[in-house]
Amino acid sequence: MNPHLQLLQPYPFQRLRDLFKGITPNSAYSAINLSIGEPKHATPTLIQDALVHNIAGLANYPTTIGVLALREAISNWISRRYNIPALNPETAILPVTGSREALFAFAQVVIDGSKADPVVISPNPFYQIYEGAAFLAGATPYFLNTLPSEHADQDHVMDIESVPTDVLQRTQLTYVCSPGNPSGKVMTLAQWKTIFELSDRYGFVIAADECYSEIYFEEGNPPLGALQAAHLLGRDYKNLVVFSSLSKRSNVPGMRSGFVAGDEKIIAQFALYRTYHGCAMNPAVQAASIAAWNDEAHVIENRRLYAEKFNTITPMLNQIWATKKPDAAFYLWVQTQQADTEVAVTLYRDLNITVLPGSFLAREAHGINPGQGFIRMALVASLDECVEAGRRIQQAFK
Repeated sequence: MNPHLQLLQPYPFQRLRDLFKGITPNSAYSAINLSIGEPKHATPTLIQDALVHNIAGLANYPTTIGVLALREAISNWISRRYNIPALNPETAILPVTGSREALFAFAQVVIDGSKADPVVISPNPFYQIYEGAAFLAGATPYFLNTLPSEHADQDHVMDIESVPTDVLQRTQLTYVCSPGNPSGKVMTLAQWKTIFELSDRYGFVIAADECYSEIYFEEGNPPLGALQAAHLLGRDYKNLVVFSSLSKRSNVPGMRSGFVAGDEKIIAQFALYRTYHGCAMNPAVQAASIAAWNDEAHVIENRRLYAEKFNTITPMLNQIWATKKPDAAFYLWVQTQQADTEVAVTLYRDLNITVLPGSFLAREAHGINPGQGFIRMALVASLDECVEAGRRIQQAFK
């Protein structure tokens, strides 16, 4: 067996199940699950219709690169969304079966195991796929703690300039998540400039995870994207690949549809790998994805629903814990000033509310686990359920 498998740690939700083992939640309350970032808003009819009307595509083998119409729809969306020149749909864009799969597979392509002690830089807390991808590619993760700060620009930000030179010299890949999971932090242009300059100096590839990019709270002021940042700085997309998905944007997590875009040389190598990897997108899903990328009305409505929840719930929780509305994404990263596992158990046992302890999303690095004392609440349930959760917490913790 691959010895790197022994390095993989239990997924956060397995740890949550273990934490709750033997605990019976209070049956006086209905269950409210805020632990997992699985969108619960309705899937738009236009996507369902496109899927059904193209079901005959199941009779055909899909190609790894997908149909040109899908790559053109993605290129046009990127251009509209980020106000940048359209990317070449033939060479700079590749459909993928969800960003999770692609983020994992990408490391297997980028990491050169013939070089000594390759490193993958990751934020901490983080999406656990980054760590697993590094280990299975034969690299060592280097965790950058993203901590609270009194300075807004530095709050929960990857301070990549703090990485020692000898580590940067061995770094082959850096995962950047903006808007961030779990903090919702959006990278600034100055922060992107720093990462780009270090990539130029040390030659590492940047994997920009942007799966939460369309969940924000001020129409007309969307989060800055990595390709957009590069364009604003007068750069090309060398060593930069972005990952995006329809799951959160369009409420279709089960459709497994996303894309990678950016450096054409890297995209070509990733396409070669994927030809053997065997992860081409279902033809009916491709048709539904075209409909999704071509429509913004349902995305605006999706944002409105999230904004309503955040605007209602954040003030309720602020009476108990220090929390604030994130820059973007659908998580509240709540600092409780108590042991996060104990808070999670109390909420589950006494109030039948499930949240994720922050320490489960992080690793101890540089002497601390930066997730300790936090809980992550995914506001994916209905407004009524979220309000009910807030009401229970207010009554119990006051």
